[in-house]
Amino acid sequence: MRKYYNRIADEILKKKLKAKGAVLITGAKWCGKTTTASRLAKSLLYMQDPQNKDQNIQMADINPSLLLNGDIPRLIDEWQLAPKLWDAVRFEVDKRNDFGQFILTGSAVPPDLSKNSHTGIGRISRLRMRPMSLYESQDSNGQVSLQALFNDKKNEIIGENSFDIHSIAYFICRGGWPRAIGCEEDIALQQAIDYYDGVVESDISRVDNIKRDPERVKRLMRSYARFIGSQVKVPKILADVKANDADTISESTINSYVSALKDIFVIENSPSWNPNLRSKSAIQASDTRYFSDPSIAAAALGIGPADLVNDLETMGFLFENMCIRDLRVYAEALDGTVYHYRDKSNLECDAVIHLKNGLYGLIEIKLGGDKLIEEGVITLTKLSKKIDIDKMNSPAFKMILVGVGKYAFQRKDGIYIVPIGCLKN
Repeated sequence: MRKYYNRIADEILKKKLKAKGAVLITGAKWCGKTTTASRLAKSLLYMQDPQNKDQNIQMADINPSLLLNGDIPRLIDEWQLAPKLWDAVRFEVDKRNDFGQFILTGSAVPPDLSKNSHTGIGRISRLRMRPMSLYESQDSNGQVSLQALFNDKKNEIIGENSFDIHSIAYFICRGGWPRAIGCEEDIALQQAIDYYDGVVESDISRVDNIKRDPERVKRLMRSYARFIGSQVKVPKILADVKANDADTISESTINSYVSALKDIFVIENSPSWNPNLRSKSAIQASDTRYFSDPSIAAAALGIGPADLVNDLETMGFLFENMCIRDLRVYAEALDGTVYHYRDKSNLECDAVIHLKNGLYGLIEIKLGGDKLIEEGVITLTKLSKKIDIDKMNSPAFKMILVGVGKYAFQRKDGIYIVPIGCLKN
């Protein structure tokens, strides 16, 4: 059997360990944080080990430096169970004055670091790990490189896509969970459902020890899934939840539930992109709503691949979420961030990848079909004309990222048509 792991995160982690004393890895449960980190670690401490959990937590309170002993890099898994470890790691990094000392992993947002004496800036680097991209799961053939599109403006891409509508639907529902990759279809599809059940029944309450009603969590996640790719405000989500909730529920409760889902990396929204424009178009500053993996949305809606094929509108939204997941993985490898653009004239661009060196690419996401692709071309052309290139770079590239389509190629107008099954970082 082929071995699957987060290859891109693996490479980023290696680079960060060479530059910092410690690396903090966060991300959704089951996304492979510990597996990836353990590939580089020379010694390991599992804080949640049932045999030693209580003793580990007590020792972290009494003498945390004792838990840091071991060959380096030393992996401390679920370190947030003992917040004092943060200051202990920071102090030990200063004391040793060397790189690559510790790897800290956790499936929840770390505790309020303001209660600790140091933020870790300069000593502890951060890496957010996501479920695997299609290239990491060896489903995408990787014939088109995102990095090449940024680096070579004359890049004449060539690629051939093997995905059809059924395989796309399957990849959406399977998700990028390492334990699902390479399994038989029914077993692979069950992984996302099990993950969703765990979030609903326990994880959302364990993150901050606040008991939350599983049925309300289900209704909220189902509502969130219906609003994927939108910038709807909480009151609209509240109205949707109330329509299916006989009990009274407040906006503050919805905010609490959404915050908890973010803290355990179930939700990851896209921030708004704010370029220099020629016109005075007001830019919508609201984040665009996504799950960290599209399979969570499918599980929340209670649908499978066949349901998506029979409802292409819903499939289009979940396909967009899958593409955003992959683009985030690829962009991070290039030291970039994925944004979303929308202004008050309702001109909208699904994804903008902006690198720290100032280069950026504009991407429209379409499931497939000539009509939708032409709509995407119109959007990209309008947006590129709005950007004030006297104050910032022209787009490094403009791309329509599609699900179904035989080839990857560049149109005569310079816009790339790239199937997701051909893309890599």
